[in-house]
Amino acid sequence: MDTKPVPPFSPSITKNGFIFTSGQVYITREGKLLEGTIEEQTKQIMTNLETVLKNAGATFKDVVKTTIYTTDMSVYGKINGVYGSYFSAPYPARETICVKELPLGAKLEISMIAFKQ
Repeated sequence: MDTKPVPPFSPSITKNGFIFTSGQVYITREGKLLEGTIEEQTKQIMTNLETVLKNAGATFKDVVKTTIYTTDMSVYGKINGVYGSYFSAPYPARETICVKELPLGAKLEISMIAFKQ
């Protein structure tokens, strides 16, 4: 029997054509936070979000809104550089919020809303 705790949230929820993803941090397939640069961590988050969207029948082209949480605004440009490489115009609406802490001690978390008719 698996006794590993299950978090009380879903990777995504779809309602009326909207797909709401849970926030993703830079967790690897092995379940560990990725050690590396903020660029590598951002790429891992985007890979995780790509999987969540794909499982919900969507892609980054369907994303209409994103929220980025970071614990350090000095790395905003580096995050933005990687994040921006996944999108083309018209870009999703977005806000970036600096917070004191994130789950698991992560420095970055991203969530998305996509729309699929």
